[in-house]
Amino acid sequence: MTRRRWIADEVSGDRASLLGKNADHLSRVLRARIGQQFEIATPSGVCMGEIVEIEPDRVVFSTSSLAERDTRQQTTQIHLYLAVFKFDRFEWAIEKCTELGVTSIAPLIARRTDAHLASAALKRVERWRRIAHEAAQQSRRDVVPEILEAEKLEDVIPHAPGKRIVLVEGERDHRLIDAIEQVSKLSLAIGPEGGWTESELAAFSNNKWVHVSLGSTILRSETAAIAAISVASAFGN
Repeated sequence: MTRRRWIADEVSGDRASLLGKNADHLSRVLRARIGQQFEIATPSGVCMGEIVEIEPDRVVFSTSSLAERDTRQQTTQIHLYLAVFKFDRFEWAIEKCTELGVTSIAPLIARRTDAHLASAALKRVERWRRIAHEAAQQSRRDVVPEILEAEKLEDVIPHAPGKRIVLVEGERDHRLIDAIEQVSKLSLAIGPEGGWTESELAAFSNNKWVHVSLGSTILRSETAAIAAISVASAFGN
């Protein structure tokens, strides 16, 4: 049976702690006991933690080196620039892209992002961060992807790291599978419902983003995000 892994909310010396909802879930729902052991992911790596203190909003572990673990890490950092769309599907995309190993997710306010979604996105970031945290723990990742504040597309895309690739529905000459290569950092941009506007495509081109497609079919934004991250992850491992 695979041992449960937690991502520490706080680390100090040889102590690692879970806080808030994580601590509540472990102490109340899973009925944690002093002396139980779990894998704990910390900034310095994964270690074995033994519970030494239990409170309603804090569970403290004493840590020691884990004798055997998979030390392979994804070599490519994948930064996803995802135009905001309907929140239930957007959150599903965050969860699945986290499971697939994305490094960060930047919600974009595009020209075709619904106005009410754009304004509400500013209040959703903490919820999206919780979703990413839970998905990272469930998939036994060592780190939680960074979920950035929602910003306008034109303010973000000039600063994207590494190789820049934008998915474009009408692209016929270049496909994602052919544009992906082994790089240390990769930025992928996925558009909203209705796709990018002509002015946005020009902005991507002016900032040296490569235009590609996932094929001839039209995909929902969340499907395109998951497919793109899957392809990129295969090259990054």
